[in-house]
Amino acid sequence: MSLPQPDNDVLRAAQRGDEKAFATIVRAYEKPVFNYVLRLTGDRSLAEDLTQEVFVRVFQGLPRFSMRSKFTTWLFQVTKNRVLDELRARERRPQSVSTLEEAPALEVLDQPVDRLETMDAVWRAVHELNPDLKMALLLRDVVGLSYTEIAESLEVTLATVKWRIWKAREDVQLSLAREGIEVFEEREVAPAPAPPAAAPPVLSPVPVLAPPALPAA
Repeated sequence: MSLPQPDNDVLRAAQRGDEKAFATIVRAYEKPVFNYVLRLTGDRSLAEDLTQEVFVRVFQGLPRFSMRSKFTTWLFQVTKNRVLDELRARERRPQSVSTLEEAPALEVLDQPVDRLETMDAVWRAVHELNPDLKMALLLRDVVGLSYTEIAESLEVTLATVKWRIWKAREDVQLSLAREGIEVFEEREVAPAPAPPAAAPPVLSPVPVLAPPALPAA
């Protein structure tokens, strides 16, 4: 389900600097932004800091925000840019031990052990995706944006988004298969979207996630 848009009156008030209106916006979108950043970085403390920084940037940029586009599209464009800045900075400094274990538990209540192990394996596979594939997949299966919104947020074509999501799901499937985990159902699927220009030949269709959406953080 796609994220709802903020009330126009609240959004306009926030653009004028109304802190109460902006706090309403933060409460509505802080959790999806945090979950998205956390799954991209694998670091809870860093995700908390980056989420705060994202909303500082949003507050500063709101007066220039055009009401002609969706707020959520712009919000996750701001988020993407801040996370990419952090990932680039990370590449230039020593790496710390992976902190995937610090990610919040995935719906642990009344879940059989094998289900929990499968979800953990899914998140490990997602963590290993390259940033382009991971961003597209999380915006679709965790945040719930439409393909069009994702294309606008990531500033790429719709065809590129469809290919990245398809490729990400395929890579997750292959990673799970290597661990001997089967969470897919065989069914007829449309041919895979063609990769962006100058990419290798189109890959053959593969089983898709069942259900296709990743478990919510």
